[in-house]
Amino acid sequence: MEILILLALIAFGAYLIKSREQRHRVALLGSHLGNYQIEKLMENLTQGYLRALGENDNERREQIWRLLRTTEMQLCEQFSRFTADFVKVPAEEARVSQLPVAVPYANVLFPSATFDLRKAFVIHAMGISAAADERAGRSYKDKAFTMSAELFLMQHTCHWFCKSKVVASARMLARHQTAYAQLVASVAPATREAYTALVGG
Repeated sequence: MEILILLALIAFGAYLIKSREQRHRVALLGSHLGNYQIEKLMENLTQGYLRALGENDNERREQIWRLLRTTEMQLCEQFSRFTADFVKVPAEEARVSQLPVAVPYANVLFPSATFDLRKAFVIHAMGISAAADERAGRSYKDKAFTMSAELFLMQHTCHWFCKSKVVASARMLARHQTAYAQLVASVAPATREAYTALVGG
């Protein structure tokens, strides 16, 4: 009986520590994102893509794509600024555990099983900017698909930092009906190669 009580106390203590760490991470990321309109621009862009792709009138569709171009440029500019701001975060506070579930003090206990969130955001910034680039021969549909994948992967990274990889993947599946592996496969090859090299696949 005493062993069970001891185990219960240890589990409760670990839960409290984990919750405190996660609150700190949410507050840290939120304090930086709060200076920008990134989430709102992401929502406007993804909804705009769906509207454009569902529009039957060619003239109206072209008009929507032109309007979305402005949103894309605003998002690229804001995310680049956010990334430049976030790289100032101390290294020890920007470590993300590669363990599938949240473990208290994982970045201290298992430093080799972590990656640097600051570097991840640099990769995301480059991927988002590349996706927004107007390249000849690429359809609007292909551009929208790649940009959406880049944005959703960035969102997954944010949830991974705040909670865990398992939670981030579950949220992605619930919100966008997209598995993590499918998401990684859908981004541009340059993003996929750099990202998997950083986070460990």
